[in-house]
Amino acid sequence: MAGTSMVHEDSSTLSKLDRTLFNIESKLALAGGLVILALMLLAVAQIIGRKLFNLPVPGFIDWVEQAMAVFAFLGVAYCHRLGGHIRMDILVGRLKGRALWGAELVSTLVMLFLTMALTYGSWLHFMRAFTNGDSSIDIALPLWPAKFMVPLALSILSLRLVIHTWGYIRAVISGEDEPIAVPLIEDAATQAAHEAESVSGANVDEEEGKA
Repeated sequence: MAGTSMVHEDSSTLSKLDRTLFNIESKLALAGGLVILALMLLAVAQIIGRKLFNLPVPGFIDWVEQAMAVFAFLGVAYCHRLGGHIRMDILVGRLKGRALWGAELVSTLVMLFLTMALTYGSWLHFMRAFTNGDSSIDIALPLWPAKFMVPLALSILSLRLVIHTWGYIRAVISGEDEPIAVPLIEDAATQAAHEAESVSGANVDEEEGKA
């Protein structure tokens, strides 16, 4: 299922680091959104130019290919901080307390290891493109800027996973129900209630209280 979550904050160093990184992640996600907007405008120009004036945008496919790397990766860490990625929580969703945070810690450590490996591999791939001067076929756009987006985004995701690891370790030690700096995934009933509230504009909790 796709998770929705809340993240608790306080005045601790961990929470400050979480908020600082989230500010960076938000800006990167915004940049990805702006690239999508620019790509949509470019597509409009391509369609109008081709259909009405027989003047397509030069290298349209090349621009699309390069832009895909930007908006596909820049929002990854932002989404992970909010717990927005697809989760299989049939078993984990039944756990509580230290058992839950321990399971989340193990999965986060696995993700951190894989992400760091991918970061290293994508960095080497970027360096080859940068050193060799790789370019696109049509209008010879340099490929290294788009390839640089991958290790950049994965590096930010690695930092996010380090913060989550720290948060889960604290939660395992303390046994607290709502630790800071980690996404607290809502169950299906709570998600449904919040979705109904956002659609209807009514406060579901207040309605339940009156009932």
